[in-house]
Amino acid sequence: MKFEAVIFDLDGTLLDTLEDIADSANAVLSKMSFPEHPVDSYRWFVGDGMQELAKRALPEHNCEQRLIERFEREVKQQYSVRWADKTTAYPGIEEMLSNLEQRKQKIAALSNKPDEFTRIIMEKFFPEIHFDAVYGLKPDVPKKPAPSGALKIAQELRIPPEKFLYLGDTNTDMQTAVSAGMYPVGALWGFRDREELEANGAKALVDKPAEVIVILKDEELIVDR
Repeated sequence: MKFEAVIFDLDGTLLDTLEDIADSANAVLSKMSFPEHPVDSYRWFVGDGMQELAKRALPEHNCEQRLIERFEREVKQQYSVRWADKTTAYPGIEEMLSNLEQRKQKIAALSNKPDEFTRIIMEKFFPEIHFDAVYGLKPDVPKKPAPSGALKIAQELRIPPEKFLYLGDTNTDMQTAVSAGMYPVGALWGFRDREELEANGAKALVDKPAEVIVILKDEELIVDR
């Protein structure tokens, strides 16, 4: 099988967004007189949308719906002004994307961030890279791990799902790829660990972005670790 396209997750795969997310959430927790969390804790809080972030960050005994809704609303406000303060592309990402573009490989991004915001972020951090499709959360694209977004990308690019390599860094991404019938590859530089990625269906793991190129060039080098 020859891969014809690659779908990338955004947070934890293309971009290290953790500090800006943590700073935004901690600012709201402080305002609400709740304990803040270390930045590293947010590795386990993010990945499944804002509501899940709220449930994981708020104290268990103060997690009623009205507080969840307030937290979501205020974190979005904070993040709207902080999102580019500390966020950067991971080392090697821009080189990998440029290489794929030179090879005329079809590439797409799929995020659980709101769709319009996802597009703004992609334009900010990857202005020189042409993505054939960029999808975020919108009414007809439910959040991952639902496979709808990935399958819509496949339909838009007119490429069968089984011809896609899907690169992500969380259980949510691996589940999305498996459900969509794509080839799940786990990014070990991201927010979660090897064990989670393997347990949720990763068929290959990569330590650095350049290894994605190796997989695409020579599928004989793909090995489960």
